[in-house]
Amino acid sequence: MNQNIDHFTIANLSLQCGVTLPNATIVYKTYGELNSDHSNVILYPTSYGAQHSNIEWLIKPAGILNPQKYLIIIPNMFGNGLSSSPSNHPDYKLAESGFYTTHLDNIRAQKQLLNYLEIEKLALVYGWSMGAQQAYHWGVLYPESVERIAALCGTARTTDHNKIFLQSLRTALTADPSWNGTRFESIPERGFKAFARIYASWAASQAYYRQGLYYQFGYNSLEDYLIKGWEANYRQRDPHDLLAAIDTWLHCDVSNNPTYQGDYEGALKSITAKTLVMPATTDLYFTLEDCQAEADLISHAKYLPIPSIWGHRAGNPDQNPEDEIFIKKAIAQLLTV
Repeated sequence: MNQNIDHFTIANLSLQCGVTLPNATIVYKTYGELNSDHSNVILYPTSYGAQHSNIEWLIKPAGILNPQKYLIIIPNMFGNGLSSSPSNHPDYKLAESGFYTTHLDNIRAQKQLLNYLEIEKLALVYGWSMGAQQAYHWGVLYPESVERIAALCGTARTTDHNKIFLQSLRTALTADPSWNGTRFESIPERGFKAFARIYASWAASQAYYRQGLYYQFGYNSLEDYLIKGWEANYRQRDPHDLLAAIDTWLHCDVSNNPTYQGDYEGALKSITAKTLVMPATTDLYFTLEDCQAEADLISHAKYLPIPSIWGHRAGNPDQNPEDEIFIKKAIAQLLTV
């Protein structure tokens, strides 16, 4: 399997917030090879806090995405610490200064990347969580370029309930004494601790914790799981990048663009791609009701919940073979239609 990490830079990217970001860079990784007619491309955008190395586990010959058959491209989202982010770009600021990036910015930049790669059609846009949000944006913004969408555990617009969760994360992190109002002056020790516990409480279901599924992975207590399984993970990220990604998530709305001007239903109805809407039955972020309401507005949508107690994490089941098998079967079926 051919694998390559590369960079694509846009000299001046006009952002939705009204700022121009000079030298906006997408770091991306490719897996597999392009076929002769360029018809085998799968775009796989990243999710919150993730970089390509965190989500590539499902790319394997017997996996959900097969690099022996498809060219799979993972473009790292702005703000994730690899592509242009507060931690690596002097002009990338936080919302406190009126700066933020949106999925519209990400998808426009990804479209320029695909043009550079001479790719006009996507056989599939596959995304989990914030990746699903980007998949919906692709279907709305460039319907002629997208044949299929697989949206796992994500919605096309961030709901008010979801916004409260995101604001709680942002508030917890910036409540740390190291926050000076515009940036962190040192590592936000208390902020990371609070942030990770809020995230853990939402990411898995009540049944997951009731059954203590985390013990099977070697954790000796709930606290051990929270420290090693959650807090340690987010401490690998620059806290400014975590805030930047929250701001992108908060601004998610497929209709907030010059084409649809707030017509949310019209934006979803414009999707022509064959769309697989896959929420998890116990997801607390992106509920069954919210996902089904969106599926009902998309002409060629199939609504297929993942029956799982893993909550939001059912859509990225790197430790969960049962849900992986369910998703793999559904994606295989989608790629045949």
